[in-house]
Amino acid sequence: MRLIAWLRERRLPAAIVVIGLLAGVTQLVRWWTMPEPGQHDFVGPPRSGYTLTNFRLSSYDREGLPAFNVTAPHLERREGDESLYINSPAFDLPSNEAGVPDWRGESLYGWVNQGGDLLKLLGPVHMHREAFDDTAAAQLDTADMTIWPKDNRMETAAAARMVQGALTMSGVGMRANLTDKHLELLDDVHATFPPRKR
Repeated sequence: MRLIAWLRERRLPAAIVVIGLLAGVTQLVRWWTMPEPGQHDFVGPPRSGYTLTNFRLSSYDREGLPAFNVTAPHLERREGDESLYINSPAFDLPSNEAGVPDWRGESLYGWVNQGGDLLKLLGPVHMHREAFDDTAAAQLDTADMTIWPKDNRMETAAAARMVQGALTMSGVGMRANLTDKHLELLDDVHATFPPRKR
């Protein structure tokens, strides 16, 4: 009896507490019985962060020296991975040595990762370097090449053919370090070495 008398004396505060408890219990029941939120079923093409036409892009290594230059008619930067997708790139890999010409080349497509330290050339790849001093001009034909421009390295698993003057080398799979002037053919290697002049 004392509780009922106490509640009668304090009707308003008691009613507020009871209504607050009922609202809390109702909200908990609603959360438990609510269906899962629906998933978005629409999956569209990736959106471009931006698109460039007839552009030139230059990237630099850790020491501030040119790592690579690319010119192309079309580039897209996609928001999802922030990498660059390039159509018909023409590129330069600077030698950064006095008197040594740059490697220049073309490919069907190109891809550059977000950090700019990985370049993939897709489709047929043609590269060439002009003659200098007593070194003959060089030409390299392959496909689907991966280049680490800041390390001056490149590799491919496709067939590769290199011609430098009268020297011809071909094989399947290639690794090259342009800084060390080191070229390694991995499989099915054929080479023609001209006799040296005496």
